[in-house]
Amino acid sequence: MNIEDLSKTQLLLLTILVNFITAIATAVMTVSLLDQAPPTVTQTVNRIVERTVEQATQAAPLPGIVTKETTVVIKNEDLLSAAIGADAARTVLIRKGATSTPVLAVGTFLPKSRAVVTATVAGLPKEATISFPDGTSVEASLSKPGATLTVYGFSDTEVLPNAPVPDLIAAADLKQGQTLISLTRDNSAITGIISKVDAEGIHSNVTGVPAGAAAVNISGDIIGIATSVPGLFAPADKISILLTSEDL
Repeated sequence: MNIEDLSKTQLLLLTILVNFITAIATAVMTVSLLDQAPPTVTQTVNRIVERTVEQATQAAPLPGIVTKETTVVIKNEDLLSAAIGADAARTVLIRKGATSTPVLAVGTFLPKSRAVVTATVAGLPKEATISFPDGTSVEASLSKPGATLTVYGFSDTEVLPNAPVPDLIAAADLKQGQTLISLTRDNSAITGIISKVDAEGIHSNVTGVPAGAAAVNISGDIIGIATSVPGLFAPADKISILLTSEDL
């Protein structure tokens, strides 16, 4: 049969067959030559092959090979310290008049709302002086009183200190056993757990927290405000309700 009479498919198959036979013949010849070659030549060839494979593997890892990744681990102690720091930066003192006057209550600064929330207790003034942790003092007015919590607001022209902006965590998102962090009357950090959440509020095993101080979670977000009842916190939902209610 004349090769010119072959179709394209037949020519392709013939080319593949020739290449296959040539490859086998080349491999057999190479093995035979290596068997007859001196040991130094064989070692050199093996080293070239090994280095070629190693470089190819480094350049393009094969599928299924797990590469080592660097993971940054944040310790619970670091989270706890950051949460305490954020809570301390938002804890303020409420006075009537100059900073030399007695402290009437402890409050929690809400930077985003430009407001201070505290527990509703007898004797809260309509006009108050808010003392911030950085030593500055700003005048505030009672804007939204409630049965459990009271909110003070600032004039739009007042320059307020910077503080971490917290989320207000709804009571429905809290669970028994979750970590609760707060500050005591002498600004000592205290941690505990949420014992239960019911219609009264958030119950915890922490003590010594003054009314108006915030309770935060491990992320530094506000979960409640301490009431005059030891271990009982008003849920952050009540803050949201007051903030969205109509002004006086």
